[in-house]
Amino acid sequence: MTPHNPIIELKDVSYFYASSKTKALDNIGLSIYAGEKIAILGANGAGKSTLFRHLNGILKPASGQVLVKGKSVSKKNIRQVRQTVGIVFQNPDDQILAPTVEQDVAFGPINMGLPEEEVKRRVSESLELVHLSGFEDRSPHHLSGGQKKLVAIAGILAMQPEVVVLDEPTAGLDPFTAGKIMHVIEDMNRELGITVILSTHDVDIVPLFADRVYVIHHGRVEAEGTAKEIFKKHEILENAHLRMPRIAEVFELLMEKGIITDIKITPVDARDEILRLIG
Repeated sequence: MTPHNPIIELKDVSYFYASSKTKALDNIGLSIYAGEKIAILGANGAGKSTLFRHLNGILKPASGQVLVKGKSVSKKNIRQVRQTVGIVFQNPDDQILAPTVEQDVAFGPINMGLPEEEVKRRVSESLELVHLSGFEDRSPHHLSGGQKKLVAIAGILAMQPEVVVLDEPTAGLDPFTAGKIMHVIEDMNRELGITVILSTHDVDIVPLFADRVYVIHHGRVEAEGTAKEIFKKHEILENAHLRMPRIAEVFELLMEKGIITDIKITPVDARDEILRLIG
């Protein structure tokens, strides 16, 4: 695989649930490159979780192909695929099984057959990265929702995947805790070089996080581009039951008052544009 080839590629992937005649995924095509931060943006029920379950072979497409590092996902390579792509599910209780935080984070590395010292090192480093050092002997089931998410992330990090997929990582969290989770995700990408793919319907976190954005609606990719490009496509966002980021709405209100300005979607860009307007 060269740097120009996607680390994950979906080619015309469709999927049906047995209970439904409509496609949960409908001819999905996307390419994700090593080191990227990708946001999959869509309302609840758009198909984001179904899509994610295809990325490491939990689900198998009805048609089309999922390629990881250039190879089609199959029974033959499923072990390598799952070592390459780790998934953090929306509900951490689906992922946390052990009686202590340390045992839970160690579960993956132990199953990989790693020596005891290497397992200990990985557990320690992973807990440090998610700011849970000192929680080793705590019961994960008695932690807060945000702390449980961090334990689930640490468990994936301990397996040292090249790609981490996070399904709605900030769902159900207060803004402060959601901010902490996003800082950890940024650190994973910046410090460890991990490719990060997250799904969300929270349009306010996307401009601060994503290199590229895919908008999904009814199991289809409706748009792909940078956050700036995506948030200019009002009709597509509206159709996908999404809104503009709150910061952008301020500039729309200014434009309604006849002020000539560009719509900005990040705090830094908004500050610079406001300084320009009052300058």
